[in-house]
This record gives sequence, C-alpha cells and structure tokens, in this order.
Amino acid sequence: MDQILKQGGQVETPAPSFREAFGAYTRIGFLSFGGPAAQIALMHRIIVEEKQWLDEKQYLNALGFCMLLPGPEAMQIATYTGWRLHGVPGGLAAGLMFVLPGAFVILGLAMIYAIFGSVPLIAALFIGVKAAVLIVVLQALRKVASKALHGADYWVLALGAFIGLFVFDLPFPLIIVLAAFYGFLKGSSDSSADEGAVALGTTVFGTLRTILIWLVIWWAPIVLLMLTMPDHFLIPLGQFFSKLATVTFGGAYAVLAYMAQDVVSGFGWLTSGEMMDGLGLAETTPGPLILVTEFVGFFAGYREGGLTLGIMAALLTLWVTFAPCFLWIFAGAPYVDWIGSQPRLRGALNGITAAVVGVILNLSIWFGLHVFFGSVKRQQLGPAQLWIPDISSINWLVVALSVMCGVLLFRFQIGLLKVLGLAALIALVVQSI
Repeated sequence: MDQILKQGGQVETPAPSFREAFGAYTRIGFLSFGGPAAQIALMHRIIVEEKQWLDEKQYLNALGFCMLLPGPEAMQIATYTGWRLHGVPGGLAAGLMFVLPGAFVILGLAMIYAIFGSVPLIAALFIGVKAAVLIVVLQALRKVASKALHGADYWVLALGAFIGLFVFDLPFPLIIVLAAFYGFLKGSSDSSADEGAVALGTTVFGTLRTILIWLVIWWAPIVLLMLTMPDHFLIPLGQFFSKLATVTFGGAYAVLAYMAQDVVSGFGWLTSGEMMDGLGLAETTPGPLILVTEFVGFFAGYREGGLTLGIMAALLTLWVTFAPCFLWIFAGAPYVDWIGSQPRLRGALNGITAAVVGVILNLSIWFGLHVFFGSVKRQQLGPAQLWIPDISSINWLVVALSVMCGVLLFRFQIGLLKVLGLAALIALVVQSI
C-alpha cells in the first residue's frame, strides 16, 4: 500500500478499504486466544506494526481509555479501531468479528457439554491450547511492558498494581483510580498541550444522542419481554447480566467471584464445577474471556427449558453483555485523542497504562498456576493472600508443551496459529496413548 506524508514530513498509511479492514478484523477474531494480554498484543502487532492504521500513541491512548471502562477492554479496543477507520459501521464490524467466532465456538461446546458431558477428546485438545496460551500471555506481557513503562516510577506503579491485586486482592477499580490519580498529579507539571486536538466528529448533543440510541438497543429485548411475557425466565437472566455488564472492570477474572456466587449459590443455574469448566472453555477459545457469561446463560436456559431456551438465553446474554460495550466506545471514542492531548489527562492515562502491566502480570501468574497445577489453594495471611499449588498435582505434559511453545514463539518466531495447532495435536496424541 502506498504511503503519504502528513504535515511535518511524517509518514502516514492511508486508511484501508472497508473490505481490507474487515479481513483484518476477521483474522483477529479467529486468532484472539489467550485473554486480554495476548489479545491486546495481537491487535497491536496487526493494527500498529503490520498495517500501521494506528500509531503507537493512538493505540496506547485507546488502551488507557478502554481500561477505564467496564467490559472486555480488548473487544473495546477492536471496536475503537474500527470506528477510527470507518465510523460506526467499522466499529460494529470490528467489535462483532472479535466476539462472534468465539461465541459460536462457546455455544457449540456448551451444547455438547450439556448433552454429552465432558468429552475426553476436547479436554485433550484444550491441554495443548492452554500450554500455548500461557506463553502467548507472557509474550504479550513483555511487549506491553516495553511500551508502557518509560521510567522508574512507572515500574514501581506496575509493581504496586500487581502486589495490590495478587497479594492483597484489592478491588481493580481502586487500583485504576490510584494509578490515574498519580498520573494526573505527575501530568500537572507538564505544561505542553496539543491545542489542535479536538473531539472527532461529534458534539455534546451528538454524544447524548449516541448514548440514548444505544441505551434503547441495550434494553429493548428485556423491555419487550417484560411487556409481552412479564413472568418469563429470560427477564431476570437479562437483568442480571445487564447489571454485570456495568461492573466488569478488569475483565472476566475480576468479576468471576461475584458472578459465580450469584449463579451458583443464588440462582442455582450451575454447579461450581460447571462454572470452572465454563471459564476453561472461555480461556481456551478465541474471543474475550467474558464469553463465559454465554456459557452460564446457555446452561441456565437449558436447565429451565431445554435446548431451545438454552440457545435463546445464550443469545440474550450475549446481547446484554456486549451492547453496552458499543455504547461506551461510540460515545467516548471521539474524545480519546483529546483526552490524550491534555497533560493531566494524558498523565492519568499513562498511569493507568503502567498499572495495566501489573494487572496483566497478575492474570499471567494466576493463569500459569492453574495451567501447570491441578490443585491450587488460596491461603490467607492477615490482609495478604498466597496462592499455593499442590506440587504433586503438576501436569508435566503442560510444562513440556509450554517450554516447546516458548521456544517456537520466542526463538523461532513461528506463527501463533501454527503453535496452537501443534500443541493441541501433540496433547491429543499423548493423551490418546
């Protein structure tokens, strides 16, 4: 693709056609394994490094902004990228293609799981995928850290975020607020500001109109059910996951305990074992980890009224989980560059981005412990907590596969899809022997 020059002589890649962009969104959707850390790195590689559709500053501004929002930040960054290139249609295409591949896979696996129980073949494949995903997450952690940590204070901020989450189990929103506050104070000493940065293509009234439209879209199915079938099972289901969509700061892990308590002990939709199996499916399939809500929704409907109601419940859960994400992005995206151009707000975003490194490290270690060991217990020591694995439960196959994947990804730069496929195939062969 030919390049053109911006003012000042900087090279800028022209915006792609919608068809070309849609192809990239589809590729991201099918390769988005490994949770937010790996997904954020994957999009950075494709959108910033390969395609050059966003520059480094734009991408990091978007990352910091999306970390402020409830919901899956990786899906929201994808939506922002699509909006930036082709407006609302582009945002819808990017966001939907990030979600739909994994949503179809989760629904299919949930139906198999509900009808036949745990299938050994699928479980064997997932062992290999988990081993590869762990290395992908570590690779993503290295890349994000190298781009976000520009000084000793930001390293300290990232370490503090990790300790706050991993050791003291502090609320994720508190970590983000403290990091933003530090960055805000640091930014107040920066007198530079980009006076040319403005909100892109919107007004206050336009923003209010966008919010109203997406609120209607978000709540329309639930309101329709309340008007036509006021006692239907799907109404409390939709209300519960709508409420969940507004408090999912930090992604699926941050909200897992809250969701599990209600769906297992409160509503009785799943058992605790089924809840963890659902999270395992979401971890090892493409798309955001919050797709675990689709698994929960399907099971709730399946238990209530069979396969048809299960599919309806899964679709409603998807709707009320992801419609709010489009609301947040389409209302807030025009202001991302403006926020990034203001010294104090830019400082707040830098602080958040540094804290994100600690958040990803926390998720990486938590995931690694649960991939390598069959049993991991949490031990409370006053205000602190320790995650202690049972050494006898170590899975040496996963360890060996992870080492292999690390060599292939880091040393030989083999493509992600090939590494995932190879690890899954080896795990299947070994488990079949």
